[in-house]
Amino acid sequence: MTSTPAQDNPQGPVGDGEKVVRVLFLPSGRRGTARRGETLLAAARRLGVDVDSACGGRAICGRCQVFIQGGKFSKEGIESSPEHVTPPTQAEEKYDSLRGLKPGHRLACQARLMGDVVVDVPPESQLHRQLVRKEADTRPIAVDPPLRALPVEVEPPALEAPSSDFERLARALAEEWGLHDLSPDPLALPKLQGALRRGDWRVTAIIHQPHLDSPPILVDVRPGVEEALFGLALDIGSTTIAAHLTDLHTGKVLAARGVMNPQIRFGEDLMSRVSHAMLHPEGTAEMTAAVREAIDALARAAATEAGLSAEDILDVAVVGNPVMHHLFFGISPVELGQAPFALAVSAALEMPARDAGLHLAPAARLYALPCIAGHVGADAAAVVLAEAPHERDEISLIVDVGTNAEIILGNRHRLLACSSPTGPAFEGAEITHGQRAAPGAIERVRIDRETLTPRFKVIGVEVWSDAEDFAQAVKETGITGICGSGIIEAVAEMFLAGIIDSNGRFNAALAETSPWVEARGRGFAYVLHRGEDGREIVVTQEDVRAIQLAKAALHAGCRLLMDRLGIDAPDRIRLAGAFGAHIDPLYAMVLGMIPDCPPEQVSNAGNAAGTGARMALASRESRREIEALVRRIEKIETATEERFQEHFVAAMAFPHKSAPMPNLERAIDLPAPTEHATTNGQRRNRRRRQPRRS
Repeated sequence: MTSTPAQDNPQGPVGDGEKVVRVLFLPSGRRGTARRGETLLAAARRLGVDVDSACGGRAICGRCQVFIQGGKFSKEGIESSPEHVTPPTQAEEKYDSLRGLKPGHRLACQARLMGDVVVDVPPESQLHRQLVRKEADTRPIAVDPPLRALPVEVEPPALEAPSSDFERLARALAEEWGLHDLSPDPLALPKLQGALRRGDWRVTAIIHQPHLDSPPILVDVRPGVEEALFGLALDIGSTTIAAHLTDLHTGKVLAARGVMNPQIRFGEDLMSRVSHAMLHPEGTAEMTAAVREAIDALARAAATEAGLSAEDILDVAVVGNPVMHHLFFGISPVELGQAPFALAVSAALEMPARDAGLHLAPAARLYALPCIAGHVGADAAAVVLAEAPHERDEISLIVDVGTNAEIILGNRHRLLACSSPTGPAFEGAEITHGQRAAPGAIERVRIDRETLTPRFKVIGVEVWSDAEDFAQAVKETGITGICGSGIIEAVAEMFLAGIIDSNGRFNAALAETSPWVEARGRGFAYVLHRGEDGREIVVTQEDVRAIQLAKAALHAGCRLLMDRLGIDAPDRIRLAGAFGAHIDPLYAMVLGMIPDCPPEQVSNAGNAAGTGARMALASRESRREIEALVRRIEKIETATEERFQEHFVAAMAFPHKSAPMPNLERAIDLPAPTEHATTNGQRRNRRRRQPRRS
């Protein structure tokens, strides 16, 4: 979507007579026009982008460091280059000489815009850190890890019976534990002799054996009896990466950390990253290096939080969608961007973690869950493992909502899977005032049915905007934009309040009678918030269309699976993923993101992919189970299904053009489908029942 300057910069748009440039800030996704010669910091603040600065722009604190991307960003219509900002100033060079700037970084308070740019704001330069909502849930998981800590007493060496320390260790393990055919990881051997002698020939051997019939591998040796075992479960999403440091004896999460996926700077959605790999010979290597560096940092941070070091981590389980999976392993994703969407490998992978570029324990192991199909990855397999639809009689619809929604449908008799290209709108991207989830972002919205007055709640503040103490409570965070859950509720509430009709079009007559609905150029906008400084947060016609496109793609994918299974509705629906976990299920149904279902049977699954990764990390049986299950799952390719477009068009309407919604109608009185409200210039009659209020 290409925005006009007025749409891009509603907070103080750049004047028509001024020379303007286009700027996109990542990872927030905020974009707009800026005055030629304006500093990056000033443009960021005017656009509501979160950039730290404590020195008032004097190049002293260094907190506003940013990175200017180079290359052509076709989707945004931007050709960015570090040369599109002014050269370093004397103040910037002085800071660099005294304290140092990272390679390629600039101080936003000093760099002035001279051309179109894409600007990466790293986490350390963000005043309010992005929230990575992939917390581990607390459900118990089976514990039978591939790693075992085996205390053993080894015979000391003797001249009369010469043998190596490893031979005698292997013999002792065979005698005491029935462990045969042991082989050493070469990087475990340097510790062997020192551990044996410090432990006075009593040591703990750490053995990796992924299957009972597979040969055991020695991965660590510790003097004395030290049985602690720690592993890391990784959920690599296109937007966020989550890491759960786990005690492998208990399955308990000791520390959970998350970070925005740094690959966002190469493209917000999966196909943009595939295109980057296609267009740049070094593209795959760049994205692989970026994600591995982020995971290394996450592992260190999680270990520090738990009072450990990264070298204490001996096993890793990894899940991700096919593009993230391939990029993590350094495999080009180009084939995934074109029919027939061939995976380089779909089976589960097991290898030394160092072979995947991770810096953990020297002999740490790594397991990647199997992928299901070219667009349905190991993360979807992990969701199946966690949600276990194959153990139920009732039919479950499980939707992992993200930039590429992955959908599972079925029960113990049959399972189907597909993916649907929803795009980044659900996560706040391509929305006029959209942003990632961070303190200050609007996350909940309600609209009065009579006055059309909005009230909302922002991340980091407990009270709603109509509370007496809201102004004081929001001083620290500000009101910076609207995140995915907020835009979903805003559009749904606009529909329920009659601001937009079932086709997503604004009721033009309201622009003459309501202060909250305004004509903007050739379209309209609903004003959610207008600050004392003139900055505002609005929902435009283009924003509504972006949500319609995303939700229609999601619904169409669900319908394809329902067609194949021969059902009209599922028995239960589970919304998974970092974003899905924060959607109000009722509003998801009002929009038509998901098919009709009894509201009490629609629930949030939390970070199911992360839970599945933890299960595979801690249990050999879980690994065996998912490897067998993946072979059973029927894969549906939405890109080649003839009925996808038909379902997509019908799903553009709120909640749907033709599908009956009896369960939703029992929960809430929906506005009747009508033609565009401007045909009679009147607001249509609406029934008064509202969804549950917070």
